[in-house]
Amino acid sequence: MDGGKTMRQRNQIIFHSLAAKHGTLALDLDITRKLGFDGLEGSGAKIRQFLDAGFSEAELRTAIGDTFIPGIGFLLDVERHGDDRRALLKDASDLIELATAAGAKGLEAITGPISLAAYANAAAVPDLYRGVIGLPLQEQIHITAAGLASVADIAAERGLLIYYEALSWTPLNTLDKQLRTLERAGRSNIKLVIDFWHCYTAGETPESIARLDKDLIYGVHICDSLPFDGGIPDEGVLRDVPTGKGVLDLKEWVDAVKATGFQGWWSCELFCRRQHQENSYEIAAGLKTLMEALIGV
Repeated sequence: MDGGKTMRQRNQIIFHSLAAKHGTLALDLDITRKLGFDGLEGSGAKIRQFLDAGFSEAELRTAIGDTFIPGIGFLLDVERHGDDRRALLKDASDLIELATAAGAKGLEAITGPISLAAYANAAAVPDLYRGVIGLPLQEQIHITAAGLASVADIAAERGLLIYYEALSWTPLNTLDKQLRTLERAGRSNIKLVIDFWHCYTAGETPESIARLDKDLIYGVHICDSLPFDGGIPDEGVLRDVPTGKGVLDLKEWVDAVKATGFQGWWSCELFCRRQHQENSYEIAAGLKTLMEALIGV
């Protein structure tokens, strides 16, 4: 796999495994190749299922061949600390092993908690994981940065990069807080993935993205949203829309990323339930055409 050669290509159009949510790794790879995507942003769960079915790591690498995989998703709750830190590092090690076996270049790490119930009155759900909810901002940043740094150190041993995404309903949701967390973590192999939906529902604008340092951006998730009027964003509801049919001016958001000087990979993350049940090849073809038009490749 000539990963170095592939990485030098500019503005790569990458297929995201969530665009064929209910398919297999084999299906993701076939779509990527037959439709001419530049690579695949892989699913750790699908790779694990492939190996759990009895295939060897050698067979995994044969199946992947020279397909460029910028990263796989994803490591949950990167802010886990205290008694939960050991589980975080175990999960990170396991996913980094999968990424290495697949020949991926990185691993996506996301903040938590995932459950929206965690943001209700703690007394109502006392046993639910709450991460850094309720802590002072500086402590939230310190704890999350420590988790990121520890994960990045494990990844560095395998030559991998961590790409960080703060979910828009979690405490460190804004770009400013994410940048402060990266600075505190102090690891050169941590970068950001820019997700349009998370930015929009966290209150960011294309203008705020355009001010980013391009060297901090690893990749971009092109995605859409239904209207959001404030409060805690419900991903399952707001992202249930075909890309290009929601409220985001996708060209404006893409142009904001391009204004930074970024040239790299763009991925078609998709949460539309109806399209998950349709012909995955047709959905992927439409996403590829849309991304090419938006990016100008």
